[in-house]
Amino acid sequence: MRQVSPESPGIYDFIIGLYRACDGDWKSLIGRADITAEDLASFLEYAGMILSNLGNYYGEGDRKFVPDLRKDVLRDIAAISEKTREGLEKIIAPMLAVPPFTLGHPSGFAQSGYYLGDESITPGDITRVSEVMNKGSIGPENTRARKVLRDGNTVLEVLQASAETDLSTDQSKQLAEGIILIRGDHSAELTRICEALEMAKQCACNDTQTDFLTRYIESFRTGSLEAFQASQKAWVKDISARVENIMGFIESYRDPAGIRAEWEAMVGIADADEIRVLKRFADSSTTFIRKLPWAVNGVNDGKGPFEKTLFETPDFSSVHALAVCGSVVFEAANLPNYEYIRETCGFKNIVLANRLSINNNPNLPCYWIKSSQVAFFRKTTHIVRYLTTVIHELLGHGTGKILSETGPGIYNFDKESPPINPLTGEAITSYYRIGQTWGSVFGKLAGTVEECRAILMSEYLMDDKELLGIFGYNDSSDITADDLLYATYLNIGVDGLQALEHYNAQTQTWGQVHHQVWSIPTQHPLASFPSPYPKRGQAHFAILNHILQISPDCLTVAYSRTARTLTVRLDRSRIRSHGKPALGQFLTKLHIWRCTADVDACKNFYESMCEVDDVYEEWREVVVGKPKMRWKFVQPNTFVQGEGEDLNVAVKVYDETNEGIIQSWVERDV
Repeated sequence: MRQVSPESPGIYDFIIGLYRACDGDWKSLIGRADITAEDLASFLEYAGMILSNLGNYYGEGDRKFVPDLRKDVLRDIAAISEKTREGLEKIIAPMLAVPPFTLGHPSGFAQSGYYLGDESITPGDITRVSEVMNKGSIGPENTRARKVLRDGNTVLEVLQASAETDLSTDQSKQLAEGIILIRGDHSAELTRICEALEMAKQCACNDTQTDFLTRYIESFRTGSLEAFQASQKAWVKDISARVENIMGFIESYRDPAGIRAEWEAMVGIADADEIRVLKRFADSSTTFIRKLPWAVNGVNDGKGPFEKTLFETPDFSSVHALAVCGSVVFEAANLPNYEYIRETCGFKNIVLANRLSINNNPNLPCYWIKSSQVAFFRKTTHIVRYLTTVIHELLGHGTGKILSETGPGIYNFDKESPPINPLTGEAITSYYRIGQTWGSVFGKLAGTVEECRAILMSEYLMDDKELLGIFGYNDSSDITADDLLYATYLNIGVDGLQALEHYNAQTQTWGQVHHQVWSIPTQHPLASFPSPYPKRGQAHFAILNHILQISPDCLTVAYSRTARTLTVRLDRSRIRSHGKPALGQFLTKLHIWRCTADVDACKNFYESMCEVDDVYEEWREVVVGKPKMRWKFVQPNTFVQGEGEDLNVAVKVYDETNEGIIQSWVERDV
């Protein structure tokens, strides 16, 4: 929460303090002063949203939300105890303040929990800090930056997360003139995490688990990202774990500079039956790689020169999440994010089955589908989401060879007879130089292009009946393979339209939505199914835009200015003949540009696909004008009971209400 906004931890403490002050009897607050049942419901809705997003900005979209209550009502609610009164006064101003509207580079309308200080920190300051850290081989993922005035001089402090603390500036490390490194950010929390992990080591099932837990502790205790990378090398070797985990400063979605990562953690229980099916798919992966547009018969076992010689089948787990700590409850993960670890040690694909099952929601709104197709869409969408997620994680993120100079005069491809670029018909002319990586070359473009490539691959292969047959869908199943193909293209249209929610028309950028004040009403309306992340939202729009340009006879969007409606229309007979080639063309471009470090060609084409202008701006206004539902998740807790041979673990599940969410966090005792 501290990474979200300075006030978020205080809002959390205020909510928990209120629960304890009324002993969980929220209705007892009604009648105190002028508090009504509607006031209480509004506050509980806000509290539930805070605890589901772990902060006062939506995990999806990064938009700030404020309680739908007046100041005097909040103060009446807080009057139950002196502690809650004092707690509210510390946070009431920033809690209600608008602007900031969203997360982003600190400015008059945005803020960031990664960039702090008494002085206004600028993008130039952030770039300077990054350059100095890079020279000192200090990774940014577990850091924040703060600009302060000290002894009359402006100083940039790099705050590194660690349980160990640099108690004074004498212990801090000067990285350059005016830039110092200070350890101990989030020290109290990381100390407790290390203590818990020491206990977890006592329950490790094998030496590999003991190894990565030990490395976790070292990293969180000292701040060493080298230790964290060592933990990931061990973690990927913990194959088919019955209890799976993800932990650390991992994804950089919320950092406006795209390099500092949000703390997240997940513990899930593997589903053996689901894993057996996923293993069959993973074991057949080479079969499907040979069907990709750049595959060449007789070259590299039919995979072509733009794929690794050996596709090492990763560990593929379907788990039911027991607990997730983060701003979103994600559907799946492909980790670790360090490319060199993925290439040398492997990676894991983890699907959160109970998160994906939420897509099978009978109340799933369908703003962009013809009324005659709503029942079909609701019946098939959760299956499409599951299958495309599985393909996305295994083949989308798992394929591709980064053509590189790995050492002076040493290449991982034939430099004298380079591969033929399928986009030009001529030998490739670009590749990664020594020390360059996909992320360093493509910069901010890397995340959204990689998501787009993975999404395209999953959609491209959804016509493959051999692949769908592994999961039980064929010509004679209740929902046929052809039904799922049709539903896939409906979802291309729906996801592409809904992605416009993530476009900021004022700054003409993706990832931070338009500036509006968003209160939480007592009765929260339904909304369209949201894109999982802004980077994916941008990718979904690019795909829709491309297919509308290349193959309008297959997929179109009917727009009524008077009725303010958008409707996806699809010609089933043209999906294979027109739709798939359009996806294949886009997929091939992104894949080859990624493999060959051709950032200029990629940038020019991809950014043109992401432009929201003319009629698309009108479409965006329709999309953002629809009521929005934000998911809230209530999570269980586990408790150790008994001793010795009678020791057991009890799982407590809470009511699916705002009150249940709050109680679960109180009893988690954070």
